[in-house]
Amino acid sequence: QVQLVESGGGLVQAGGSLRLSCAASGGTFSSYAMGWFRQAPGKEREFVAAVSWSGGRTYYADSTKDRFTISGDNAKNTVYLQMNSQKPEDTAVYYCAATVDYTSFTRYFTDESYSCWGQGNQVTVSS
Repeated sequence: QVQLVESGGGLVQAGGSLRLSCAASGGTFSSYAMGWFRQAPGKEREFVAAVSWSGGRTYYADSTKDRFTISGDNAKNTVYLQMNSQKPEDTAVYYCAATVDYTSFTRYFTDESYSCWGQGNQVTVSS
């Protein structure tokens, strides 16, 4: 069973940057696809970004694709979410998650496709 531990959240001003990290243990990192989701108060959890290592592809929500970058370091079993040009509406608890590779990439966009989740990390963007 893969375990995920997140770090790197915090408070940032609008227009600033933060990087989230998600360290994985207990599995073969490169055999998983990894995703980031977020949940703002009173809202449902939503897809942010995902990466398929085997396919070498990344996927982003429309709201983040020009500002956020998902990447990883297989040697460290860690996936990152670099968040630039942040907006107050980015304020949320951010979760990393792991899943198997899917043939249909649209599976990465829904949280039901992921079997392992990190503990969540608060990101607050002040205006």
